[in-house]
Parts: sequence; C-alpha cells; structure tokens
Amino acid sequence: MTNASPGISFEFFPPRTPEGIDKLRVVRKDLAAFGPEFYSVTFGAGGSTREGTLAAITEMHGERIAAAPHLSCIGASETELRNALLHYRDLGVRRLVALRGDLPSGTGALARGDFRYARDLVEFVRRETGDWFTIEVAAYPEIHPQARSPADDLANFASKFAAGADSAITQYFYNADAYFRFVDEARAHGVAAPIVPGIMPITNYTQLARFSDGCGAEIPRWIRLKLASFGDDQASIRAFGLDVVGDLCERLLAGGAPGLHFYTLNQSGPSAQICQRLGLAA
Repeated sequence: MTNASPGISFEFFPPRTPEGIDKLRVVRKDLAAFGPEFYSVTFGAGGSTREGTLAAITEMHGERIAAAPHLSCIGASETELRNALLHYRDLGVRRLVALRGDLPSGTGALARGDFRYARDLVEFVRRETGDWFTIEVAAYPEIHPQARSPADDLANFASKFAAGADSAITQYFYNADAYFRFVDEARAHGVAAPIVPGIMPITNYTQLARFSDGCGAEIPRWIRLKLASFGDDQASIRAFGLDVVGDLCERLLAGGAPGLHFYTLNQSGPSAQICQRLGLAA
C-alpha cells in the first residue's frame, strides 16, 4: 500500500450543535487531503443520534462525498430499519456499517426491538436491498467484552459473513499481534473478506482510559504507565501517542493490513499527523 486510496477511512460522530456542524465541515475538508475511501458516521445507543446521523450523511452525500451511515439494530423495529434503508438507497448511499449496537442506559430487554445480533441486521439488509449496499461489520481482535468465550466470539464474527457482510472494521487496539492472530483465526474459519484495523489516536489519557474500559479495548500496561507519568503535560502525551500509534500503523500495513480506519472524535489533527507520518496522501 503506497497511498491513502483505497483503504483509508475516517469515522465521525453526529454533531449536536451548529458550532459542531461547522467544525465537522472543516475537519472532513482537512482529511480529504488523504483521499479517504469513505467517511462513516456513528449511530447512538438505541438510535439516540438517528436524526444527526441522517443529516450528516445527507449533507456529505450532497457534496459527492462517499459516506457510510452506521446502522444499529438494538432498539429498532423492522419498519424503522426498512424505512432507513429505503431512505439511504434513495439518497444513493452505497455503504453501511451494520452493528448490533447498545441499549440506552436505563432500558431493559423489552427495548431490544426486533433484532438481537448484527448478523440478523446483515441478513435483513440483504433481504430488503439485495447487493445495493457494501456492508461493513465490527470485529474485536481482543474479543468482544460480552462474548462468552473467544471461540464463541469468532464464530459470531464468521456468521456475519455467512449472512452477507462484505468487510470488517475492528475495534481499536494497541497490540498488533492481537490483530494478526485474529485475522489468521478468521481466515481459518473461512472469512476471506478484508479486516481493516480501527485506529484510535492518543491525545488524552483520561478520555482514552474511559473509552477503553467501556469497550474492552486493552491499553498495554507500559503505555498506561507512560501516559500516566506525563500528568497534565498534553504536549508530551500527544507526542508519545503519535509515536506509539504511528509505529502501530506502520507494522499493521507492513504485515498486510488492507487499510486503516481512524476514529477521529471529530478532530482532524491527530489522524492527519499519523497519515502524514505514514506518507499517506491523495
């Protein structure tokens, strides 16, 4: 891989304020310099950002930007998802990120909706829209935090492709060996599709620790201790994070990873610095 196209993508969350909307326009313009294959826009627990996701995708599509909405099945009915699929198809969107999703806090099993797992959503998308959409699904190199066992997690991952998924984007991680082992095991289970590493730049230790504890992504002990040692020295945290994540990306690409998917947190600078370090330019 010698440049950013194809294989590089950037993920955003739907902005909630007019200022956030304006900022995201600048961010995606900055990141366009790296020739992303697509931008994706997340979908809050239980559809809590449904309108924001739709608005962001609609605006980007109107600017002829390849945009992929996240679609979550937890808490959604077949009718709601069918309407969303028809809307995105009518808009001309050709890619989706299909996820199980999370229940909003404080809700119970009755709020789960008509689907239980991402594979059910993938099957539904294929049944409703055929091959119109390229379907991305999630992967967990360090095992989904709610999986009963590593074997069960891998079987669940493979089932998404049996249902019709096209490719996968992983949860972020900082251990390249976990990614390579996961890919090898997925191949042994018959998954031949691309498995793209998810990349989380390191800019704020407290925030990263909170995210990681919540989603089950491991921060290796040596990285935690080093980040903690910087205290409130944000410049040192960012410089160290650039080295760590830049080295990780270099190893992933050298080892055959098909691309990189950046979790931007609606910031252009950290992801852009990594791409520049890797020599990834349109």
